[in-house]
Amino acid sequence: YQIVLGDHQFIESFLYSVTMGVITVFVSILIFMPTTYWIYLKLPKLRPLVEIITILPFIIPVIVYVFGLIRTYSRPPFLLTLSPLGTDFLIAGGYVVLSMPYMFRAIDVGMRAIDVRTLTEASQSLGGNWFQTLVNVILPNLRVALLSGSLITFATVIGELILADFLFRPAFGPYMTSIGTTKAYEPAALTIMSFALTWVCLGIIQLISRGDTSQQLTGR
Repeated sequence: YQIVLGDHQFIESFLYSVTMGVITVFVSILIFMPTTYWIYLKLPKLRPLVEIITILPFIIPVIVYVFGLIRTYSRPPFLLTLSPLGTDFLIAGGYVVLSMPYMFRAIDVGMRAIDVRTLTEASQSLGGNWFQTLVNVILPNLRVALLSGSLITFATVIGELILADFLFRPAFGPYMTSIGTTKAYEPAALTIMSFALTWVCLGIIQLISRGDTSQQLTGR
């Protein structure tokens, strides 16, 4: 553990993946929460189509996806792969696409558990606009769903290998693969640390969901 934690490549790769994970979670919430809300409120017939679109990362192999990104964004007019910053933007977008099934379904389950139309009408009757309704009314009721989707998305980014490897960025997934081919005991330490991080995330979800249930029972 001391060798792993003292390795500058470990620190660099872990911080890079954590940063990309936070960005991916933030962008995913900004995209899928308003989209899912609008589908439930105004366009329920589009829900099957959106479900099919969000499941595409399970159907299309990541290797095909990453080669498509490289072929598209390594030539004019985009040229994102020629600079580290442009590649980071490209990877963040790729992570958002790869996490679509998890984030959309987490928000979808949360939306299904509440009466979106009634809450919206009540908010508008009190003078709230669409943005205020979404932030002050819908968002608090989706706290557990958003946390679940965020943690799954974050774990996906932390463990992703192919996208970061082929785009040559110092992510945590390629680091774990490279150290597994050259070291004997360090990969086991990384595996245990990964399991510990997963259990911590599950514990956070359990605590927050329990607190949310307690508040609902107290309110009743």
